[in-house]
Amino acid sequence: MASFSFGDGNARKLLAIPLYAAARVITAVVPRSADEWVFGCAVGIADGALAVWDEAHAAGARAVWLVDGPDQAREAARRGIPAVRKTSLRGFWRTARARVVIVTHGFGDVNRYAVSGAFIAQLWHGIPLKRIGIDSPATVRSSILPSSRLVRAGLAAMYRSATRRITLLPAASHLVRGRLESAFSLPDSRVRVLGEPRVDVLSRGTADERRTRARARIVDLTGADADAALILYAPTWRDGDLDPAIPSATEWTAIEQTLAARDAVLLVRSHPLGAGEYRPSAPSGRIRMLGIDVVNDVTPLLPGLDLLVTDYSSLAFDASLVPLPVVFFAPDVDTYAEQRGFYGTYRDVAGDDWATTWTETLAQIEATLLDPTERLTRSRTLDARVHAYRDGRNAQRVYRAIVDSIDPKAGRERSGEDTE
Repeated sequence: MASFSFGDGNARKLLAIPLYAAARVITAVVPRSADEWVFGCAVGIADGALAVWDEAHAAGARAVWLVDGPDQAREAARRGIPAVRKTSLRGFWRTARARVVIVTHGFGDVNRYAVSGAFIAQLWHGIPLKRIGIDSPATVRSSILPSSRLVRAGLAAMYRSATRRITLLPAASHLVRGRLESAFSLPDSRVRVLGEPRVDVLSRGTADERRTRARARIVDLTGADADAALILYAPTWRDGDLDPAIPSATEWTAIEQTLAARDAVLLVRSHPLGAGEYRPSAPSGRIRMLGIDVVNDVTPLLPGLDLLVTDYSSLAFDASLVPLPVVFFAPDVDTYAEQRGFYGTYRDVAGDDWATTWTETLAQIEATLLDPTERLTRSRTLDARVHAYRDGRNAQRVYRAIVDSIDPKAGRERSGEDTE
């Protein structure tokens, strides 16, 4: 599995400073069009960017998706979405000319050198539990002079300078808004409680419709038994370090036995940037991989599951919208808190009984499959804390906020229509 760390990524940014400087000169003189949009997403044609694309496309916006590689290009073509390679000269030009730039992870979702001067909507890709952005020490690590305070200070200044170009960052609630303002060093006016477009799919239609559709998709992707209990295991990223929760051969055997006893299937979705492999010691029909190579966006599949197992992933917040019972398995809480940090405490989200070993995790899985009531109550409580909207219209609110900002006249006209 490919691994990525902030240290290596920041080193590359430092080396690319001359390119950034040259590109700033170009974007300063190239006029941006009045109505062109570009979209990008690190995981492909997915996430909140796709939700807002649908709104923009329906409204007739002139838009293009900036893709990274042939797989994304084929997926864009399948969906009928115009696409350009983001690292090409055309990708630079389309980004430099665009009035609106939509990203979900970072400026590298599009052509990172050409975003200056655009209206940038950073949709982000989940409610943060672990500290992100400038709030996290990991953000300013570098493999170039890693102990240098000057390098860290320079990276922090570069980060703030970059994120302050963000014009709009939608938040799921006022609680989440405060975290995003801090992480991205943005004023209140740019972080608005509009809901996350990426989770609209968890609120549209009836609960039965969402479950039937999601479950059928999971079976199609993995070949899992449609009648089995479906468990998603989604450990999060550890900045390039080895995941301490990867099971030993003995633990894989215990997992297999528990799944067989409860007629369950474990779907393993390790982080695409993580280090280490989740592979059972022997082939198993009850353990299936559901990595990004199988499906790039797992959020629409959550209603088809019976249980989520995770450590620090924002999927716990997404699952609360379903709602879905969650078992928390975190073998390295103290280390992770020291290296990365949390918003609030881990206990605020995971309770007092998170598992630290596979033995404890399997016991909690069995208990939850037998009676999910208590953990469903926890998920509903978490949902009430972090989500202001559950109407499936987050993407619509975000799209309207963008249009109202770039065309105030249209916003005033719509406001008048709404009051009639």
